[in-house]
Amino acid sequence: MGKTTFELAGREWPKVKWWKMKNMTMLYFTLWAAMLTSATNGYDGSLMNGLESIQPWLSTFNTPTSATLGLITASMSIGSMLAIPFVPYVADLLGRRTGVMIGCSIMICGVALICIGFHVALFIVGRLVLGFGIAIAHGSAPLLITEVVHPQHRAIYSTIYNTLWYLGSLIGSWVSFGTNNIQTQWAWRLPCLLQAIPSLVQIVMIWTVPESPRWLISKGKPNEAKAILAKYHAQGDLDDELVNVEFNEIQQTIALEQEYERNAWSELWSTPGNRHRLIILVSIGFFSQWSGNGIVSYYLPQVLKLIGVTDHTTQLEINGYLSIVQLVSAVTICFFVDKVGRRPLFITSCIGMLLSFISTTIGLARYAVTPNSAAANAVIVFIFIYYIFYNLGFCGLLVSYSAEILPYRIRAKGLTVMFFCVDLSLWFNQYVNPVALDNIKWKYYLVYVVWLAFEFVVVYFFYIETKNTPLEEIVKHFDGDSAIYGGDAATAKARHLTGEDDVPVDATVVNTTEKTTGEHLA
Repeated sequence: MGKTTFELAGREWPKVKWWKMKNMTMLYFTLWAAMLTSATNGYDGSLMNGLESIQPWLSTFNTPTSATLGLITASMSIGSMLAIPFVPYVADLLGRRTGVMIGCSIMICGVALICIGFHVALFIVGRLVLGFGIAIAHGSAPLLITEVVHPQHRAIYSTIYNTLWYLGSLIGSWVSFGTNNIQTQWAWRLPCLLQAIPSLVQIVMIWTVPESPRWLISKGKPNEAKAILAKYHAQGDLDDELVNVEFNEIQQTIALEQEYERNAWSELWSTPGNRHRLIILVSIGFFSQWSGNGIVSYYLPQVLKLIGVTDHTTQLEINGYLSIVQLVSAVTICFFVDKVGRRPLFITSCIGMLLSFISTTIGLARYAVTPNSAAANAVIVFIFIYYIFYNLGFCGLLVSYSAEILPYRIRAKGLTVMFFCVDLSLWFNQYVNPVALDNIKWKYYLVYVVWLAFEFVVVYFFYIETKNTPLEEIVKHFDGDSAIYGGDAATAKARHLTGEDDVPVDATVVNTTEKTTGEHLA
């Protein structure tokens, strides 16, 4: 049997059954309004693969060259990078829900420009606007999810968020497959138009999700925050012991952070613990896109041409089946994050991707020398296997691990840095990959074989295990004795450090902070 308790504030608490708690069930139902942001992003990735195989789209834009195709695909990432200076301020100043709403509104404008797209320049501008909006929504949605769910379910829900990229990808791939037989421009305009539906749903439904209690506390609204915690974590019982422990830990931690930390961008590298976090954020951002997945995610038709698969219908079918495998494997892994741990998943992912990529490269090389079905089929099989290993570490955990290792005060900024690295690597991939595939063919895969070996080294030495650790207490894994956090866990820590077993809670927290903050800021 699985573990029947979870840890919070240094204590074990009995696990809840969310399906027996009406308010918690409603919370998790409405929370999909925030999760759809990732699906919208995934829809675009699969959509671009599909458009490259739809003849009316190619005809409309005069069969784009590799360089133009790279610019079209990369324009969305460029738009996201342009939004970076605004993302954390929208989330921190206006709120997590408002950030999602603003981002979705901008995305709808981008979709409109794309669908009008009578010229390639307008199509690119539309994707720039779309990318700008996705960055705003992306910078708020995972924060809301991480900060509002019950502590027991944080790992699962925050990890599922990014796996829904594949849900969007699955829908996008089969929509493109379905419209492929249309002989007019609606063969590509319709899939592009459907990209607005998730954003329209989010604009309406996001207001059914409660605001982040942590954001409310940071804005001086503790009563509203506690009411939300009580309603959704304890069926409205304001006197529930878990709610009070959770509330006190959040409130004291945010108060201490506001007192002793500056909330400036420089805070991201001002201490050893934050520099360690920054290494992880930057590396995981680049690794999520530079692990070789960028080739298949956006340029699958060109990869398949290297092994003789040139039929557009076959390309779309493979794209669709790959999306199914990606979604199922990614979501399944989410339920084992707290059981297996983050670090083992990351390490296994790196090793598996490396071996799969080596096998794929061998298959491509063999087919280039002697075209045969065995080599071609091996390449296709290892593409599928590769994605299963990729999903172990760099799909769901990309967002959830990045968000949880950051203290509240720098969470929005840190997550923005991670997404900036994702966009920067996407921009490079989307512009360089089609050109490289055109010029050096299968040999381009060798670059990623070397890079994947480098990824393993970085993950092995820098990625820390955070399994079964409450959100406010993860700081102790990075900052040690200088960690800033409040509540009962801080009291227990102070008693351990001072040897005083009967020190009042508030005095202990303050005394401990005064002792350790000097070391933290040194």
